[in-house]
Amino acid sequence: MKPTQKFFKDHLLPATVFFGVAFGLAQLVTLQNLENLTLDLRSRLRAHWRPTPPPEQLVVVGIGELSLRSKDPKFGRWPWPRTVHGDFLTITGLADVAVTTWDLMFTEATRNKDEDAAFLDGIKGEGAPEVVLGAVATTLEDGQDPAGAELKSARLEPLTKVEGDRSRIRVNYPGVQMPAGALGEAAHSGFVNVEPGPDGVRRLIPLIARVGQNIYPALSLQTLMQYWKAKPEQVTVQLGESITIATPQVTRRIPIDETGALLLNYRHVRSGFQLFDYSVFFEMVYRQLKGEDMKGLPPLKGKIVLLGQTANGLADFGPTPLEPLTPLVLIHANVIENILNEDYARPAPAGPVWLGAFALGLAGIVVFSKRKLRDHAIYSLGLPALYAGAAYLAWAQWSLWLPFVGPVLGFVSLQVFEVGRRVLVEQKAKQEIKGMFGTYVSPALVTKMIDSGKPPELGGHDDEITAYFSDIQAFSTFSEKLGSGPLVELMNEYLTACTDIVQGEGGAVDKYIGDAVVAMFGAPLPLPDHAYRACVTSQLVHRKLGELRAKWKSEGDKWPQIVWNMQTRIGLNSGVCMIGNMGSRTRFNYTMMGDNVNLAARMESGAKSWGAYTMVAEATKLSCEKHGGDRVVFRLLGRIVVKGRSTAVPIYEIVGLKEHVTPQTRECLGLFEQGLAKHFARDWDGAIALFQQSAKIEPNIPGQTPGVVSNPSLVYIGITEHYKEDPPPANWDGVYHMKEK
Repeated sequence: MKPTQKFFKDHLLPATVFFGVAFGLAQLVTLQNLENLTLDLRSRLRAHWRPTPPPEQLVVVGIGELSLRSKDPKFGRWPWPRTVHGDFLTITGLADVAVTTWDLMFTEATRNKDEDAAFLDGIKGEGAPEVVLGAVATTLEDGQDPAGAELKSARLEPLTKVEGDRSRIRVNYPGVQMPAGALGEAAHSGFVNVEPGPDGVRRLIPLIARVGQNIYPALSLQTLMQYWKAKPEQVTVQLGESITIATPQVTRRIPIDETGALLLNYRHVRSGFQLFDYSVFFEMVYRQLKGEDMKGLPPLKGKIVLLGQTANGLADFGPTPLEPLTPLVLIHANVIENILNEDYARPAPAGPVWLGAFALGLAGIVVFSKRKLRDHAIYSLGLPALYAGAAYLAWAQWSLWLPFVGPVLGFVSLQVFEVGRRVLVEQKAKQEIKGMFGTYVSPALVTKMIDSGKPPELGGHDDEITAYFSDIQAFSTFSEKLGSGPLVELMNEYLTACTDIVQGEGGAVDKYIGDAVVAMFGAPLPLPDHAYRACVTSQLVHRKLGELRAKWKSEGDKWPQIVWNMQTRIGLNSGVCMIGNMGSRTRFNYTMMGDNVNLAARMESGAKSWGAYTMVAEATKLSCEKHGGDRVVFRLLGRIVVKGRSTAVPIYEIVGLKEHVTPQTRECLGLFEQGLAKHFARDWDGAIALFQQSAKIEPNIPGQTPGVVSNPSLVYIGITEHYKEDPPPANWDGVYHMKEK
């Protein structure tokens, strides 16, 4: 096959197919919702890591829990009398507020005309701010006039400079609900329609609404028009491009899509705005106007005051990218802030991003086709991770929305395809090698040899592992009572169970020495939690042996009673050991050597002296607790100097796993610990009394637990009684010197 044909078949064709499928899937609503979720995550991270100060020109006043619970008689029950709102407008006018906008609906006249009159007085009063009230575009009700008599009489002029396809405007209804009667004639109006997207989250916020053939400003746009004294003829709408406000004082170009909506650049939720509770704000402004110093209240002159519902339980709530339940008034607040600060979200052109992802994906399967799978995996995972970081940085720094899900889906699926193809080819070759060597050495070593690409050779290296030694209690008696056939059957069943557990926890069996199992955790495959795994293995082996004892006993006369009582002792130690191929140049074994291995063997043999069935050195306990927390329950047995060493080491018994240790055993451990403290303090009588109490509730008691002949409490009773009769020297440090291996 020619090189160009091979390149097309092996690389270009798969890249084209996978990216083509990914591009098609990216057009589906499901993946678009997923893309939106990634944008929401970027927004939340930005709000957390890079918060921005609240907009100075905007103050948000919420009708919250404090206001609803206010005992001030002027408020009463919600909805409040409109005289309250009239008074509010009066004091904001005295405070020289520029615009007061209500994200509330006043579409019905009240029965008390004095209330509406008071509200109108606040709107029309001398020095009153510009007032914007909410209106809603709706479907027509039966008998409703499509022309909208209320709309015609309202103080709301349509925008006349509109370019583009009006039929695509997002808010497009024939009917309206306007502020009732004289309220609509006195105040400006803006449409509050903010419909959620397909996933229920509001990201695209309409800035205009179409009613009949006319186009009107939304609440946020109308607010800014009044803030900048912009007339409808000074506003130009170009659907799919922008809304431009141009007055002698200010020019703003606001990006919109073809539906007239702004992609909202969410910066704040409740904590990000100058947000006050209605009743508190009312009182603070009132007292400030009387000359009192109201700390915490910003200057209100020339500002926008936006009012809306913020109390939990009110209807004006919905999910946003920053919060699952957000007062919708804060959506209008974010829109106003975006426009005031010209802080707009900008979708990046999709074409260059897709082409870049395609090029990098194609380069990956070309460059890494002849390199190690590990390098290819690092590239396949690392590049999307870097792109995720770049996408966040672009959003956090420049509010640039880089498409993520589709390009990454194309890139990753292509790399997975290539890795899978390579794995199939290489797996076939590995199986051939394993078939040749798998009957001679362990599968883990065969795999390591294959991965290294080198033939096995003598030599080793130092590494930190946990050495594991186990031995059956009184095994010589088994050899005497069982013939060779039953003994082999028994050992095969026992050793199979032990091996399965060791390998299941990630360990490797070094060798079998008769009934003994020698294993290592952390080699040949590295395991950061090797000590924890070894400790768990020891307890799983003991529990499995308990099951085997019950099974053997149920088999009746097949086995003598000694088999029913089989117990095994396990010793563990963690530390740096020599690991590698040891032996002659023609025959060698992958094994472990060193002082720490010897100490593990001493833990196993020394466990008998302490009445324990799993004994570990302190290094193993500390490493186990680092990775396994308190799941493995330890008991301090003391400090010993093993034969052949001069340094004392603390030793511990593994009592069991936390989920298996009973309250009675916990009580036993507490008594034992107190007894040990008195023992080291030379309070022999006190220690003996406590050890006698703990001996009665030990988890292993001679005569009750199969095969058990002693336990730590009984051992310490004997040691303490000996010291009581023959006290140790004055400089005794509590260390016990073992005289046997």
